[in-house]
Amino acid sequence: MLRVAIIGASGYTGVELARILCNHPEFELTAATSRQYAGKPLSEVFPNLLGKTDLICENLSIDELCSRADLFFAAVPHKTAMDLVPQLLEQGKKVVDLSADFRLRNVATYETWYQEHSSPEFITEAAYGLPELYREQIQKARLVANPGCYPTSIILGLAPLLQNGLIDTSSIIADSKSGTTGAGRAVSLGTLFCEVHDGFKAYKVGGTHRHLPEIEQELSALSKGDITISFTPHLLPIARGILSTVYADLTSDISENDIRKLYRTMYENEPFVRIVPEGTFPATQHVRGSNFCDIGFTIDERTNRIIVISAIDNIVKGAAGQAVHNMNLMCGIDETTGLQGAPFFP
Repeated sequence: MLRVAIIGASGYTGVELARILCNHPEFELTAATSRQYAGKPLSEVFPNLLGKTDLICENLSIDELCSRADLFFAAVPHKTAMDLVPQLLEQGKKVVDLSADFRLRNVATYETWYQEHSSPEFITEAAYGLPELYREQIQKARLVANPGCYPTSIILGLAPLLQNGLIDTSSIIADSKSGTTGAGRAVSLGTLFCEVHDGFKAYKVGGTHRHLPEIEQELSALSKGDITISFTPHLLPIARGILSTVYADLTSDISENDIRKLYRTMYENEPFVRIVPEGTFPATQHVRGSNFCDIGFTIDERTNRIIVISAIDNIVKGAAGQAVHNMNLMCGIDETTGLQGAPFFP
């Protein structure tokens, strides 16, 4: 069994990691850190884990952490990660970082959208943790930068179109909606039940969401040219899930059947991407609790525009599940291990 630890286990991503790892046949969860809940059983902080783990939340030093595990999931905020991760790497550990600190390849871009980077030398070696596009790099990496949830849904939805040069890259509009877990577990007025229930709103409007440079970085890599998109996120009155609807102008007269063949060819060997049947479209309730990304599309003949719809669970495929997928690849075990469960329904 490979010893793994969760650093920052008290958030939604942390508990989802713990839920998956408690049922993983190759990984043994040996440490879970939390300053806020130090001394409390993890199953007391998250009663859904009762009977699944007897771990106590601890506030451990780097040396203590490294004596307890060989593989680490860093589920801590940006800035905290850039200080922590290099210390783990220096002691020979493998790390999947779930913050934004190592996702952006351009340090100046990171510092424009976040803050000064204290460990820029590790950015160049970090593999971007989208297995469908970077599997070989992930397999060789000691540090993987787990993608953001919105970027995962948008990049996977557009990848076949961009790789085949089928859309006008200046026309891309991404309209995404997320459940409230995307905002984290800390108490915030904007995510209180009475503030979100029976409502629906946009936020970070006008190209101000911090996932935007990550989305554009990866779309540009796929198209081999600079891409700037319009991206507007929305908050849904649900706990988990992301639905992204992406619009783009087609550059050639191609049939929907031919496009479907391209999607099926690209993703036919990808265990966690499902192309939904013709005439149907993804829905968040069909991916809840799973590591799947469901993708569907149609062509608006009046405007010659393709509409791509993708759905993921933001704290599984958008965070914890994808992190475990990456760690499986880094450790040379079957990449689907621990992630084969069907989605929750209803």
